[in-house]
Amino acid sequence: MNIIEQTVKNFLEKYNLDKPKNVYIVAFSGGFDSMCLLNCLKIITKNKIVAIHLNHNWRGKESDNEEQNCKDFCKKIGVEFYSEKLPKSVSPTETEARNIRYAFFEKCAKKFNSNIIFTAHNKNDNAETLIYRIAKGTGIKGLEGIAPKRDIYYRPLLGISRCKIENYCADNNLTPNNDSSNTDIIHKRNLIRNDILPLLVKINPNVTDSLNSLATCAKEEEQIIAEYIKLVEDKILKDGKYNTKEFLALSESVQMRLIYNLVTPLVPQDYDRQRILTLLSFIKENFTSKSGKSCSVTTGYNLYVCEKYFELIKEKSDEKVSIKIDKIGEYKNGRITVNIYPYSGGFHESNKLSGRTVYVDFSTLDFNFELRNRKDGDIIQPYGLNGHQKLKKYLNSKKIPNHKKDELLFLAQGKEILWAVDLGLSDKIKVTTKPTHKIEVSIDGN
Repeated sequence: MNIIEQTVKNFLEKYNLDKPKNVYIVAFSGGFDSMCLLNCLKIITKNKIVAIHLNHNWRGKESDNEEQNCKDFCKKIGVEFYSEKLPKSVSPTETEARNIRYAFFEKCAKKFNSNIIFTAHNKNDNAETLIYRIAKGTGIKGLEGIAPKRDIYYRPLLGISRCKIENYCADNNLTPNNDSSNTDIIHKRNLIRNDILPLLVKINPNVTDSLNSLATCAKEEEQIIAEYIKLVEDKILKDGKYNTKEFLALSESVQMRLIYNLVTPLVPQDYDRQRILTLLSFIKENFTSKSGKSCSVTTGYNLYVCEKYFELIKEKSDEKVSIKIDKIGEYKNGRITVNIYPYSGGFHESNKLSGRTVYVDFSTLDFNFELRNRKDGDIIQPYGLNGHQKLKKYLNSKKIPNHKKDELLFLAQGKEILWAVDLGLSDKIKVTTKPTHKIEVSIDGN
């Protein structure tokens, strides 16, 4: 067995992928790397293999010929082939190409019921990635380079040089595609591959190996950091919320790393020091706020900070809850279910103030209610008090964060709040002798 074939076989065993039921999907451009990988997999495994090819349609006849070459090769070695062709209107940029390509991969994973997609990134690709990230500005995390495994993506050739891959193709009489655009240095990857790396070779003939060694060192250092940060998080993180006071007692370097860990799952980009510093400044400026302040992190998410904690929160939806209640029975609105019915049992002291099940006295009210979110002008007569107050003041007294207020549910009659679900009843419907009704509110998934 060839050394590259043995490397791929060892990779399958390492990641427990060598099970007969697994379907292997190979991202197959038809170039040297992917043709080498596909050929290796066909030789060493009996698993079902599907080669998937995305024709970007940027080079006209040349792109079509490459697709046909891929199809012919798969037919020759007995591998299922699937391809799609993009419309010419797609913007020919590296970023757009990558986004479309990975969307295609995800689609194929569902189509062929597989959670294993092989890409043919090699040692040279990893070196080029490090050069690119260093040039753009990165931290230790970015210096880790390309991961051998990320989600459903696996890269068995990551430790193999391009030279060895080309030799493998020659030794096995393979005829890969030779993409003419690979020499166009308008693309940053090609500029690094064709111009920058050759210059670095003059400084260090083994620069590719050295850069891959740097990536390995970065992984090792990152593991040490991750273990320490985990110990810190165990002390100051609970239910997705960071204790603000304890966070601010840490060194700024640790603070920045905690913020980085918090936001990067939402922003799949290289380390951006300025972005982290901006968020850290926002925490320091607003850690004394009782009601809390929010700032944008990325589309759909904000960072919320108050004197007790900070956390990531989803931006509130514009969709409002409104359930009209004019008789006893069950009412549903999306995830929310309300049950209201007569009650003739005894007085339940433990349930009179809060929670999602309450016992109330409606004897002095018309049966015309609404379960809804808050509105401007709402008032409430808090339990045990004689006068009314604005709902806003009531919620502030309960120390409800601003971003949570619009999510709360209220049983209202006009502008008067009779029950703040999970918070408390109005004095107007309190039970003094015997309840007239029982109300239950449930929210799916919460």
